[in-house]
Amino acid sequence: MKKTVYVLQEKADSIDQIVGYLKHNFDIVGSSTDGSRALGEIAELKPNFLVTGLICSGIDGFAVMQGIKRLALDITTVVVSAITNDEVIKLAMESGARYYMVKPIDGAVLSDRLASLSEITAGGGYRDRESLDEKISKIFISVGIPPHIKGYAYLREGVKMAVESPEVINNITKKLYPGIGEKYRTSASKVERAIRHAIEVAWNRNRIDSINSVFGVRAYVGSEKPTNGEFIALVADKMILERA
Repeated sequence: MKKTVYVLQEKADSIDQIVGYLKHNFDIVGSSTDGSRALGEIAELKPNFLVTGLICSGIDGFAVMQGIKRLALDITTVVVSAITNDEVIKLAMESGARYYMVKPIDGAVLSDRLASLSEITAGGGYRDRESLDEKISKIFISVGIPPHIKGYAYLREGVKMAVESPEVINNITKKLYPGIGEKYRTSASKVERAIRHAIEVAWNRNRIDSINSVFGVRAYVGSEKPTNGEFIALVADKMILERA
């Protein structure tokens, strides 16, 4: 049985584009350019996913996500927006978005994201995994890794692999990078470069104080940057300790 999707976007042509990307793998149960109307229909239809923009008529995408929380609806939200401001992205993630994709988007990537989230949230046994995704996302946003770059998704997958199998951190080139590459249908070398770029973005934004605050120690000072493995291990260790 196909998962169901509701699409909320600023313009009708954006809705048509997203529906075109998803209609073969998902059931599109509704769409709107009006946030107020969308929230009412979402409450009635209870789709598995909401693919939303942020600047809509009626109420905006933030208010829709907050309404979903208030109504305690079990709906996974992915934001698709042209806005790249860090604070807006952070607010969207805090409001309940699981992914934030910046326009123009790749339709295959959007479909893959929803499929991946379907696997994560399938069945009660994945509730801890869902919580893990959210915790990792909050850390990445806090330290300045934007969710619309490829390295963000690769890093998150690497952390989850390290949490589930800590020994993988000692086999990064032979197991971790190839494992991520297989999932995202790319090469291990591209995974390595994208993760390195994501970490460099955070450090170039001078978020050292935020990074140290997140991890509770002065892990890094000045321009010092961790290796990919060191950063993945640091986040994974934090997740393991919080779950203990």
